[in-house]
Amino acid sequence: MEPKGQEPPDRERRKRLLKRERAIVALAQRQHGVVARRQLETLGLGSEAIKSRLRSGRLQALHRGVYVPGHRRLHRRGFWMAAVLACGEAAVLSHRSAAALWGLVGAWGPVDVTGRGKPGRQGIRLHYGRLRPEERTVRDRIPVTTVARTLLDLADAMDEERLRRVFEEADRLNLLQRAALERVCERGVGRRGVGVCRRLIASLTMAPRTRTPLEDRFIDFYRQHLSDLPVPHTNVSILDREVDAYWPEHRLVIEMDSWEFHGHRAAFENDRARDTAMKVAGYNVIRLTYRRLKMEPDAVAAQIRRLLTD
Repeated sequence: MEPKGQEPPDRERRKRLLKRERAIVALAQRQHGVVARRQLETLGLGSEAIKSRLRSGRLQALHRGVYVPGHRRLHRRGFWMAAVLACGEAAVLSHRSAAALWGLVGAWGPVDVTGRGKPGRQGIRLHYGRLRPEERTVRDRIPVTTVARTLLDLADAMDEERLRRVFEEADRLNLLQRAALERVCERGVGRRGVGVCRRLIASLTMAPRTRTPLEDRFIDFYRQHLSDLPVPHTNVSILDREVDAYWPEHRLVIEMDSWEFHGHRAAFENDRARDTAMKVAGYNVIRLTYRRLKMEPDAVAAQIRRLLTD
């Protein structure tokens, strides 16, 4: 008989094994259905035990050193997590795959990972690069580059128009943080995408929507023709008068003329009187109409560019 108060050795062993199995299942659930060899070893599984489970089908190999316990069906996040685990403890999802995890683009192609693993793993596109702690985070329990670092990585490989759409989607989802973007651009000096990112940062600083369709059209006009120049302030007060766009360093003011708001003589006279007062005070005032923005965008852009660069 066993001494009173002690479990039989085989029962103790079964309890330990059951506890370990539960730990493996819980780990896999936290990681979207996948586990790494190093994690199994930490839980007490040795090399022979892992080989035995592979032979019996209790583990399915997905990458070298990354397994799926049982026969569960993986979803996309499971494949992303598996790729990260396969590339070392410091690896993170990055580039287009990171953008997909953040909800900025669709997911397709190999899984992009930034890490120090060995290249050539099937289905994984490995990127080598130094990430600062503030450029990595976790989303939905998957290590991933921050939105700012993700956008800079995309800028190295994506044309400006496509990248603009990604920026706008990040802005729509309230994921765009200008300060964080500026910091990663400062650290990334010399990279191909820095200039593009800075232009897009500047263009998105302007309010995405203003109070009138004509002001909205001017913002679109600026993004298409002048985004490499300083960003104007919008709807600011000068001499107790609110103006539509203003470059303070050049004292240049843009006002939008719309018949809806200025279609009678009193409004016309008032606008011209205020324009004169601003010119006397040293401001250069340009009035733009919908027709000019639509029919003469290149000429308008050339005029504004000259005033801002002379």
